[in-house]
Amino acid sequence: MGPEWVAILALVALFVVGTLLPINMGALAYVAAWLVGMYSLDLDEKEILAGVSGDLILTLIGVTYLFAIARNNGTVDLIVRSAVRSVGGRVALIPWVMFGVTALLTAIGAASPAACAIIGPIALGFAGRYRINPLMMGMFVVHGAQGGGFSPISIYGTITNSVMEDAGLPTSEVTVFLASLVVNTIMAAVLFVLLGGRELMARRIDPDEPDTLDEDLHRGGAHVPARGTGTYAPTGTKAVGVRRDQVLTLVAFVGVATVALAFDKNIGFVAITAAVILAMLSPDQHKDAVKQIAWPTVLLVAGVSTYAAILTAAGSPEFVGEWAAGFSAAIIGALILCYVGGVVSAFASSTALLPIIIPISVPLIAEGGISAAMFVAALAISSTIVDVSPFSTNGALMLANRPDTIEEPVYYKQILTYSVIVVIVGPVLVWAALVLPSW
Repeated sequence: MGPEWVAILALVALFVVGTLLPINMGALAYVAAWLVGMYSLDLDEKEILAGVSGDLILTLIGVTYLFAIARNNGTVDLIVRSAVRSVGGRVALIPWVMFGVTALLTAIGAASPAACAIIGPIALGFAGRYRINPLMMGMFVVHGAQGGGFSPISIYGTITNSVMEDAGLPTSEVTVFLASLVVNTIMAAVLFVLLGGRELMARRIDPDEPDTLDEDLHRGGAHVPARGTGTYAPTGTKAVGVRRDQVLTLVAFVGVATVALAFDKNIGFVAITAAVILAMLSPDQHKDAVKQIAWPTVLLVAGVSTYAAILTAAGSPEFVGEWAAGFSAAIIGALILCYVGGVVSAFASSTALLPIIIPISVPLIAEGGISAAMFVAALAISSTIVDVSPFSTNGALMLANRPDTIEEPVYYKQILTYSVIVVIVGPVLVWAALVLPSW
């Protein structure tokens, strides 16, 4: 049995074990990476560990550390109240505001994980405060990032268009961008309907009544709306001021976003630097903030990213892709490639996968009569909508910043279940909508 098959079978095994047993899948992935790497690929331990994404791990640590400090000093609550006030207290608009802001960030050039790292914790703070389904809110952020992610000036868009040019394919920047935006907007709309969005439409919130809301959330109750209005009736009025430490934290947020996005600096380094500075300014207040870093998620992502590198070293993605490209019916080969992109990207980097999978599609486009723009759009979307997976950067960020209203094992299972549905159903629907009609 070749190493590509060994790596694939080990991946299936660790996924099954991690799903059936309460064992962190990152730990299982480390074991699989060690065994497959040493005994099937003849790699030494240093070569195996070289596959871990230090960038991703630092991003998770830095961002969750920074937002732990922001939660401690009430800055997240301040942002939540301000944003609710900006939409007139209309709870149903909050998820769409998060979707739009994240999409805008990626469309103008932000890396998808960077945008999710900035908006995700704030969005999930809304979810915890105002009893919005955390799964819906977290996935809105990820789908927003992917929706704007293929604009002509975005990272994904630039990679996709340059790879198409290098492969001699006709580029269609607008087609790929709009296809991704429409698909992710539809997925967000479906989530909105299925996960309680319609119930939110009748709700209004007074953001200037945080104490009453906190009290209700603590005891699991609900505010009684004023008769006939659907608006939460306040019991009193309380002025909410902004403290010096909150101002400094807001400045830190703006600084992190500016430095990471405008100057293309690693958001992990920038976030942890900001967190350390804030901790130094108020050492007693934030001495326990480091304990709030999502360490189980760090283990999960570190192990899985290490195994993803083993898969690549074994040649598993290319093996499956070339097999699909050689399929006798081009349209079926196209569907298989969409699934290859979806499955592999759920565990690995979408950015790294796109330059690999698009050139593999050239024979199908050249000989199978398939539209290049539509097929590449289908491949790109199939390979990125699965970033909702808790094993990808974006999904892991949503898991790491879960609100306190939901336990981590419950939230993890919710994200995992949704990502499995997306991996199974997403590629075939995208293929049916974009590739099948043009063939």
